[in-house]
Amino acid sequence: MAFNRKKSINSKLFGKITLKTKILIFCILCIVAGTLITKIYYDNRYKNSNENLQKITTEDSVIKKADASEAESENNRKLEQNYKEAEESFSNKQYSNTIAKANEIIREDNTFYKAYNIKGIALCYSGNYEEGMDNIDKSLQLNPNFGYARFNKALAYELYGKYEEALSWYDKALEVENYIWSYYGKASIYGRRGDVSNTVKFLRIAVDMSPDIKEIAREEEDFNPVKDSQEFQDLVK
Repeated sequence: MAFNRKKSINSKLFGKITLKTKILIFCILCIVAGTLITKIYYDNRYKNSNENLQKITTEDSVIKKADASEAESENNRKLEQNYKEAEESFSNKQYSNTIAKANEIIREDNTFYKAYNIKGIALCYSGNYEEGMDNIDKSLQLNPNFGYARFNKALAYELYGKYEEALSWYDKALEVENYIWSYYGKASIYGRRGDVSNTVKFLRIAVDMSPDIKEIAREEEDFNPVKDSQEFQDLVK
């Protein structure tokens, strides 16, 4: 009975609300609903926009990094190619061309340690010992364990008759690289000195690494003081 009474009271109260009031309430509800829907729509749109912007920014960053890496690799390939040309010029005793090639590389990248080394030894062979050594030292400053620069420093000392320094740097070169010409270089210094024992000792290592060294040694003037020794003759026959 209490339920029926409550229902009856609600019906009477609702019945007293005019049509105009009902329409007004309905309009207010519509406005509120519309506002909520609009807010939800723009919130979602803003969120999606931010997510898309973040995605685009990330993708753009990845693309730029990839492009930069590819450009750097291409530049390194060009530098290495130029360096090979400089090495070839040096092998052909074209020292001025070697120096010019090395300078081109250094202008492109002043940290390319190989270029200083090849330039340095070319300068030494051209008669410019001081500047040549400075460039070899620059190469070693950039890469202290670069075996070819250690070897060239020894070779430069040898070229200018600084034999003790040369022997020391040939040993330093051998610390980082088991290079046949370092052994040959030591043998040639001992050969000039007429030291048969040490000449044969280091030349034998070079011969064991490459039998072709025998032919070169037979024609090498540095070995003239020891060429008539039986030990030398037995080694290069």
